[in-house]
Amino acid sequence: MKKYNFAIVGATGMVGRTFIKVLEERNLPIENIYFFASARSAGSTITFLGKDYMVEELNEHSFDRKTDIALFSAGGDLSKIYAPIASKHGAVVIDNSSAWRMDPSVPLVIPEVNKEDIEKHKGIIANPNCSTIQALVAVKPLHDVFKLKRMIVTTFQSVSGAGKSGCDELENSLKGLPPKKFPHPIANNCIPHIDVFLDNGYTKEEMKMVNETRKMFHDDSLKITCTCVRVPVMKSHSESINVEFNNQYELDDIYNILNSAPGVKVVDDVKNSKYPLATDAADTDDTYVGRIRRDESVENGLNIWVVADNVRKGAASNAVQIAEELIKVWER
Repeated sequence: MKKYNFAIVGATGMVGRTFIKVLEERNLPIENIYFFASARSAGSTITFLGKDYMVEELNEHSFDRKTDIALFSAGGDLSKIYAPIASKHGAVVIDNSSAWRMDPSVPLVIPEVNKEDIEKHKGIIANPNCSTIQALVAVKPLHDVFKLKRMIVTTFQSVSGAGKSGCDELENSLKGLPPKKFPHPIANNCIPHIDVFLDNGYTKEEMKMVNETRKMFHDDSLKITCTCVRVPVMKSHSESINVEFNNQYELDDIYNILNSAPGVKVVDDVKNSKYPLATDAADTDDTYVGRIRRDESVENGLNIWVVADNVRKGAASNAVQIAEELIKVWER
């Protein structure tokens, strides 16, 4: 197999460092790799597969050298500037920010959900929001069979979703220090406020889930509502998902479909108190599904509990999986 040149933009951040870890684990065909970050981090050293590399400051000439795939996690503002530059120089950018997700010319991809959209790229592929990723890995195989009519999602999102500063905030909050990152102390609280509030009363985070789901399912008519909550958990997001299908189902069919779905691990033995937990999902790439039960209040309704590591599957691992699928396309 041919080898490819990779770049990581935002290499010293939480997701950037997880890009590195996942690339090492998954053994992609990498010829050369380049690491970029802000001026503050430039000159530091990153070890990749036993070799030390110097972190370079990101600038308009960073992609003058041949780069095949560039993994971006440096925030939307920088992505809007540098992703087109990288793409113009021949790299395919896989971007983890929200900058390109709703651009109609940019595919938004979860490999287990819509990997066929990768081939529609024009130089940039967007990585979805972390909460959307784990929800759709669980819901898409059910939608394929029973056809989604309505979905109600309540998220319980860990502080790592806000980056290192979110993790620091939880530690400081537990010590009684006043909040800096979140609007209220996160210790002993559940805060129903992630990102900014919009005119419709939803937060931007909640509308991301609605709009991204419709885009990846290629159906703007889907009925979806969402409430996103920040909780005092360090790693892994949990979600209560209620779906209503157009078609009738049997619970045995739900279990069979989920047990064979890519990326899904069913943990559902309530008699022995076994169901997905944030601590079990941490540092893994699976999406865990449990508490599977019929919603008896509505016809064809179903409740599931979905947990995944938001930094891995919700960001870094999903992007690396996109890179793997892109290479498969090139190899074909």
